[in-house]
Amino acid sequence: MNKKIGFIGCGKMASAIIKGVSSSCMAKSLEIKGSEVNREIAELASSRLKIPVISDNRTLAKESDVIVIATKPNYVQGVLEEIQSELTDDKLVVSIAAGVSTKKISKIIGKHRVVRVMPNTPALVKEGMSGVCRGEFAKDEDVEFVMEMLSSIGKCIEVSESQIDIVTAISGSGPAFFYKVIEDMARAGEKLGLEYEKSLQLATQTAIGSARMVENRGEIPLQTLIDNVATKGGCTFVGISVMNEQNSDKLFFDIIEKTAVKANELGK
Repeated sequence: MNKKIGFIGCGKMASAIIKGVSSSCMAKSLEIKGSEVNREIAELASSRLKIPVISDNRTLAKESDVIVIATKPNYVQGVLEEIQSELTDDKLVVSIAAGVSTKKISKIIGKHRVVRVMPNTPALVKEGMSGVCRGEFAKDEDVEFVMEMLSSIGKCIEVSESQIDIVTAISGSGPAFFYKVIEDMARAGEKLGLEYEKSLQLATQTAIGSARMVENRGEIPLQTLIDNVATKGGCTFVGISVMNEQNSDKLFFDIIEKTAVKANELGK
């Protein structure tokens, strides 16, 4: 039986999920609609995403089996209060709003089933990574459905609510951090005399290949992969030494920690 999924908010993250799922093997069993704040924005979103998009959140909630809250965190409370009267026991609420806990959602809408998700934009190319946590009243089948949907656009893991802000920092915000690393490596190559586009291609494919090596490493520790490239006395060893001298581990810890703290603050 087809499930009707309604996205309240069709911004970047929601668009990535919608486009990814719409072109996945699950598409035939899902009916996807969206809602936006006004008719003009709704029409633009509909044209861009190739799905019906209306400007009435209550109607969308009433007509949907699964309601995805995909607004900015500071709009979540108002949206939930708006659609509360349309929420029945057979509906599932899924939130992708950073920092907004399932407890806060349940405090507004009561004992309804809630699943919280932190996805990321590589869902657009079916390489997404999502973290999922369940609310107090969510059922196993709710989590299973959400994870199946997210698995059609990448990979996902289930975590506790206390860990979801860390997921936000690592995978939710992580693509931007990796883009920054790739850009910095490419610009370094350019400064040293290599054309930017060639340098960017080198950095990009190296990132892809390295990620695949990590993914397929089995039980091999990451340090072994590092050591296999950075043989003592070689050029890579010099580069790794610079990273160690510059405390790259502390740099990335600070990046992840501060991002996680900010994610937590967004929902307050």
